[in-house]
Amino acid sequence: MTDNLDKPLLPNIEAFIASISVASISEERKAVLQPLIDYIQGKHAQNEVVNLNFICTHNSRRSQLSQAWAKAMSVYYDIDIHSFSGGVEVTAFNESAINALINDGFKAELGEETNPNVKLTFSEKHAPLVMFSKKFDDASNPKEGFAAIMTCSDADDNCPHIVGAEKRIPVKYDDPKLYDGTAEEAAKYAARSRQIASEMCYIFSQITKS
Repeated sequence: MTDNLDKPLLPNIEAFIASISVASISEERKAVLQPLIDYIQGKHAQNEVVNLNFICTHNSRRSQLSQAWAKAMSVYYDIDIHSFSGGVEVTAFNESAINALINDGFKAELGEETNPNVKLTFSEKHAPLVMFSKKFDDASNPKEGFAAIMTCSDADDNCPHIVGAEKRIPVKYDDPKLYDGTAEEAAKYAARSRQIASEMCYIFSQITKS
């Protein structure tokens, strides 16, 4: 792991990342992640901007967690990227997903709207991510020159074409929404967030800097 002195994350995020073991990621899962590694590596090798748009149906849980952890891991490994997320429908950034990130070191400030802007702070040296539920082609997202990373089967099946994407990469996760309202809710959201964090850690650890 890099000490990343020039671009430090918040201390609790740094500590959490330092505790991650990617040994638990199966070879089968690594094969799923490899196209995203190849995309980032190829863009980085050509000194081109890396835009990653994580897409799920409601842009409320898995795509938002992926956007947050991709950005944090890129800073940790000093790999310059721009991280976005979107969906097919507009809902809201789920509170349990936000809490899972807070519990692993992020800071969050929420607006009071039905679909609030969530200012997610991960570093003292980088601007916070301003996150809210939106469609994948929202004005705040890139219109071309990006990879569309499909984080759920429903969005992957129902969005056969993402306008402007130069690469479509399925990296699907089970939906923690299945546990909403149960005694397992917090634990399942934490587990999904940490799975995504571990896989983003692995992805960015594989990028070779020129």
